Amino acid sequence: MSDSKITQIRLGTGGPEVGAQGLGCMGMSFAYGPTDADEARATLERALELGVTLYDTADVYGNGENEKFISPFVRAHRDEIVVATKFALGIDPAEPTKRVIRNDRAYVRECVEGSLRRLGVDEIDLYYMHRRDVNVPIEETVGAMAELVAEGKVKHLGLSEVTAGELRAAQAVHPIAALQSEWSLFSRDIEATVVPAAAELGVALVPYSPLGRGFLTGAFVNAEQELSAGDFRRQQPRFTGDNAAANAALLGPVRKIAEGRNATPGQVALAWVQQQAGVHGLAVVPIPGTRKRSRVEENTGATHLILTESELELLEPIAGQVAGARYADMTFTSAGRA
Repeated sequence: MSDSKITQIRLGTGGPEVGAQGLGCMGMSFAYGPTDADEARATLERALELGVTLYDTADVYGNGENEKFISPFVRAHRDEIVVATKFALGIDPAEPTKRVIRNDRAYVRECVEGSLRRLGVDEIDLYYMHRRDVNVPIEETVGAMAELVAEGKVKHLGLSEVTAGELRAAQAVHPIAALQSEWSLFSRDIEATVVPAAAELGVALVPYSPLGRGFLTGAFVNAEQELSAGDFRRQQPRFTGDNAAANAALLGPVRKIAEGRNATPGQVALAWVQQQAGVHGLAVVPIPGTRKRSRVEENTGATHLILTESELELLEPIAGQVAGARYADMTFTSAGRA
């Protein structure tokens, strides 16, 4: 495996410079079952060696535990990395599958103090509104976030799972560096209106789950049968029942291209996402999540894979054939408000 570092790009107009691929840290201590903590910490270090500088977490991941988990790494490499975290999304303790969303000004200020404390930093590099509370004007939320910038608690602002209209309204209040939404060979709904708006406004796209939560790599077929009881993918419609079998059958072109290019299916899936930057005319920095050094080496290797036009054509029909929604409840995504 090559130790050459990945290239660096600007995260939106006026945003920070980061590696062309980031690292999603959620699974290191949350959502995907048991974790080898030592290996996860080593993965953070290995990612940095390979040029990964954007590290993504959120206050909801393990109720703050994920921020605490990456804190020693963040503090040890404070001048070398960009740490991103999020507020607005919570989980009802009495009903773990139910999500609670808050965007009001008081909650924004409460959340940033908690994240600063858990991360052990004085300033958050990129602060996202994790989900949209439609009962609170987005201008109020972004206005409160802008106050954090003025106070030196946050450097750059981001949004997650918003519509094109919401992005425009937010940008009118304060510059938005990045928009985080699900984008992969299986999930392309944002291309209709959100991506064009981001390109027009100079906002970078930070695709989460660019590997379809591992499904596109072939790591599993049926979540209910193969994944541990604590793995939240067992609750997602695409990975269970008849949908799982139908979707697994769509991966033939991915495997075919991988075999022909001496690559892995995951690298093909990531290369596709990365090449959307040129297709749509904006910065794209995917944040595949992993807790293993071997996987971060594999993932960063995808930055050197350029798919041909014929290969892209083979992959083009996949998203339109996917069975099942991204989540059981799509109302808290941009697609649910389109």
